[in-house]
Amino acid sequence: MTVLKALKKMFGKSEAEPLAPVPSAPVPKPVSRDNGKQPDRTAPAASPKKPPVTPPEHTQPAEATPAPVAKPRRERAPKPPVTPWKLEDFVVEPQEGKTRFHDFKLAPELMHAIQDLGFPYCTPIQAQVLGFTLAGKDAIGRAQTGTGKTAAFLISIITQLLQTPPPKERYMGEPRALIIAPTRELVVQIAKDAADLTKYTGLNVMTFVGGMDFDKQLKHLEARHCDILVATPGRLLDFNQRGDVHLDMVEVMVLDEADRMLDMGFIPQVRQIIRQTPPKTERQTLLFSATFTEDVMNLAKQWTTDPSIVEIEALNVASENVEQHIYAVAGADKYKLLYNLVNDNGWERVMVFANRKDEVRRIEERLVRDGVNAAQLSGDVPQHKRIKTLEGFREGKIRVLVATDVAGRGIHIDGISHVINFTLPEVPDDYVHRIGRTGRAGAAGVSISFAGEDDSYQLPSIEALLGRKISCETPPTHLLRAVERKRS
Repeated sequence: MTVLKALKKMFGKSEAEPLAPVPSAPVPKPVSRDNGKQPDRTAPAASPKKPPVTPPEHTQPAEATPAPVAKPRRERAPKPPVTPWKLEDFVVEPQEGKTRFHDFKLAPELMHAIQDLGFPYCTPIQAQVLGFTLAGKDAIGRAQTGTGKTAAFLISIITQLLQTPPPKERYMGEPRALIIAPTRELVVQIAKDAADLTKYTGLNVMTFVGGMDFDKQLKHLEARHCDILVATPGRLLDFNQRGDVHLDMVEVMVLDEADRMLDMGFIPQVRQIIRQTPPKTERQTLLFSATFTEDVMNLAKQWTTDPSIVEIEALNVASENVEQHIYAVAGADKYKLLYNLVNDNGWERVMVFANRKDEVRRIEERLVRDGVNAAQLSGDVPQHKRIKTLEGFREGKIRVLVATDVAGRGIHIDGISHVINFTLPEVPDDYVHRIGRTGRAGAAGVSISFAGEDDSYQLPSIEALLGRKISCETPPTHLLRAVERKRS
């Protein structure tokens, strides 16, 4: 009996419990996601996920609960047949004094996108620039925001890339067209317009901007070929110096708002970038600026070859929706006037402009000290803080945004009720840019300028640009009262 018990203990079964038969087939190993294959490291994008694998029936337990009856799959409705788009679908009648996009030899895929955007006729700068750039010439253009210059250079770039096939051997980080712009907001806007115009072409648009996730931008770069790259100078230089971006295949280069890049001190970075691109005789270069200063023209001479020059005046120098006032006030009273205007009237979204960074800082600090939720924007504010500040201003968390011309020129936020010029700008064009921050999207706006003994001499040149006089007013006495200090 002792031996029999030992045998039972070894086999774990009694005589009444016979051993189960050994299965004839081995249990399969779990299926790996890549089916045992090594991933293709050269592939431009990750493989799509595969559906989960159902284990074979013989791996299920013998006494498992019966699986529920599978519901019949819902049949997908057949997709309606896609009617191919034809150029004949985009009908635009010739009109005297206007240039149609039909008047240029543009690819049907591009014309389809232009029709979707509702552009029947070219703006003046588009008509003039495209006349030169589509023939392969370099160009420099003077144009304000809102004249259509972005679409002008994008249409030229897209046409070039569609007409010239990409090289057979090409790395992911080798853009064929490069657009450099001074601020994140402008880069994002240009990239959006580029995506709209390229949606039927198969061209890829990418953006590099500072203050955003570096690794995320790098993953986008490594996932597919880059045809059009829109970037701020600093972030582009970061990628270039790391060896992630190579600019030796750039066929078209655009420098947008060159005067602003000068003001923001970006030109040394831009020079480093341009040295990585092909020589100017082997690429097409387009440069745009709101003003043609001597410095801008010197840069254009260095970076372009025999450029065609296009100058377009803004159709409306100042919006008719903006009511303009000028207060004659002593320099010592300007802050009191600003505080009392904002505080007494309960204004919720105000932009204040000053000429110098130190002046902007002092105004913002005094407003905060006196209980006004204010923030500042200048060339010294880091990009991530700039983004956070603009979001707070857009959401109404910040009542007063104090800015220099350089920092404030690219701000497009609806709902700004008032613009206050704490100091009058030294360049008349900047006055137009400043007051254009209000009265947007058809809404009414108000601009108030403080003219003191140090800056009132700027008025005649501003009025000459506007084409009319602006009457000076004396501020009411109650708006010049001393500011009560907040008790801590």
